Amino acid sequence: MTHTLNQQIAYLNGQYLPVSEAQISTQDRGFLFGDGVYEVIPVYNQKMFWFAEHLQRLKNSLKGTNILNPLSDSEWQEILETLIKKHDWQDQFIYLQVTRGVQMQRDHMPADCLTPTIYAYTNPLKPVAKSILENGIKVVTLDDIRWLRCDIKAITLLPNVMMKLAAKAQGADDAILITKKGLVSEGTASNAFIVKDNVLITPPNSNKILPGITRMVIESIAIEHHITLEERNITQEELHNADEIWLSSSTKEALPVTQLDDKPVGTGKPGALWLKMNKHYQAHKQHFIKAHTQKD
Repeated sequence: MTHTLNQQIAYLNGQYLPVSEAQISTQDRGFLFGDGVYEVIPVYNQKMFWFAEHLQRLKNSLKGTNILNPLSDSEWQEILETLIKKHDWQDQFIYLQVTRGVQMQRDHMPADCLTPTIYAYTNPLKPVAKSILENGIKVVTLDDIRWLRCDIKAITLLPNVMMKLAAKAQGADDAILITKKGLVSEGTASNAFIVKDNVLITPPNSNKILPGITRMVIESIAIEHHITLEERNITQEELHNADEIWLSSSTKEALPVTQLDDKPVGTGKPGALWLKMNKHYQAHKQHFIKAHTQKD
């Protein structure tokens, strides 16, 4: 069975209901101020992938914005697992969002004791197109115009949308963002890696980038398979001279960038280390699926 929008089920403040019927107040601070945080969790074989790490990042975002965490870890898990089971897709991705809640008097200062709004839904997680895996993606560099707390996964994503549109206007699939100091931060919705002389390099976690879970998976795989890994600043010049460039995210895994600012990256095809990493990443996923299938 394929779910339509009317058949897709969402979770909203204690209720499971069709996505098309889910409604929030126009006075919700998420709607009026972008006052909220979110998380995206991939699901393989109906099991959440690296769930503990995603949940911890959600809690970190809530703490960083001083929004009350409305649920215990077990309650979060139960709600999301129930949501997954209400759909027959084996591979899915969950979008969940927590806002500070409804405040009838619009005010930049949040009222005390607001009740957070919790919303979550799930969509099928489709594999990356074969053409992208074979040919990579085209990326441009853009000035990073975002705020100074990019380590918080906030729903205020207007700068990201603007930069995504700017990349599209240049005929690119995405953008890699460059700080005022000339350093690589990340993609519009992804972490960035480069490869130089067979060394995998990614910027260190800071307030300027989101601590990506897929980034964490890649680093774990690199350590396991003795791939030399460095966490350090990457200059724009290093980016343009890289042998390989990757962008990583929960729904796209690791994508090879084969064209940067209208020039080929390396050979202009996905590089040898990316091919190796992609093979290890798929094996890691299959091991996860097998392990959780045996538990059932």
